[in-house]
Amino acid sequence: MELRHLRYFSAVAELRSVRAASEQLHVTQPAISRQIQDLEESIGAALFERTPRGLKLTPAGQAYLEETREILARVDAANRLARRIAEGVQGHLRIGFVENAAWSGIVSDALHAFEQAAPDIALELTPMNTPEQLEAILAGRLDGGFCYRFGTLPEGIASVRILEQNVVLAVPAAWPLASLDSVAAAELAGKPFIAFPRRVYPAYYDHLLSTCAAAGLTLDIRQEASTETAILSLVSAGMGAAIVNSANRDRPPARVRFVALRDLSVPLPLEFCFAAAETNAALKRFAAQFG
Repeated sequence: MELRHLRYFSAVAELRSVRAASEQLHVTQPAISRQIQDLEESIGAALFERTPRGLKLTPAGQAYLEETREILARVDAANRLARRIAEGVQGHLRIGFVENAAWSGIVSDALHAFEQAAPDIALELTPMNTPEQLEAILAGRLDGGFCYRFGTLPEGIASVRILEQNVVLAVPAAWPLASLDSVAAAELAGKPFIAFPRRVYPAYYDHLLSTCAAAGLTLDIRQEASTETAILSLVSAGMGAAIVNSANRDRPPARVRFVALRDLSVPLPLEFCFAAAETNAALKRFAAQFG
């Protein structure tokens, strides 16, 4: 049995005429009659009574028509859904993001714009650091993510550059340094610092420490925390200073002040990353926002 058997049967049953069904379906009458006969033989029951006034559904045919209508409706719905997904107007996207990247600016604007433009695409947003996102993309647990990239991307991952940020010094509001507009790296020697463990993002950790050393500053790391939110909490508690993403200026903790670093620059390239072989039309539509 094939789907066309059901479509032919449904048309004949609704129109009560092979001729009318033939005209509607643009299929010859003998072909339709043959398919109806094959269907009845396959089922093992007569679906129509042939009367002088035309075809009439048998009780079995009436019951079969009701089931056929439901099947065809579900098939048509499945076809529409598949087309909409293929066109990138419906679906589901799992997007990762580094928290401070989404507080304001282009990322939050893009998320809002996409939600407005594609309301039938569900966005599932998950905060993760960059290495976690890249691992999840490769494993198929994420469709894409907003990552701060250092070094080359893992094989199989492509990206679109969004913007470039930099680092800034975060200090407790009670420190004398908090009143300054800027500071040189060497002036921070001996100050207690808070950083994240190297295992969180080895490439960035090593780059940051080497850049500090080149500027004459060896970080005296007294405390470690796995996220910048946690790091800034410790800064707020007066436990030390930290070198953090300048995006944190958009969400400053009450007891933290941000001070520019005159001679220390660590560019932070923010990129939207995704599997290079990805064919998800909704994901391509999402990534296209960034050029």
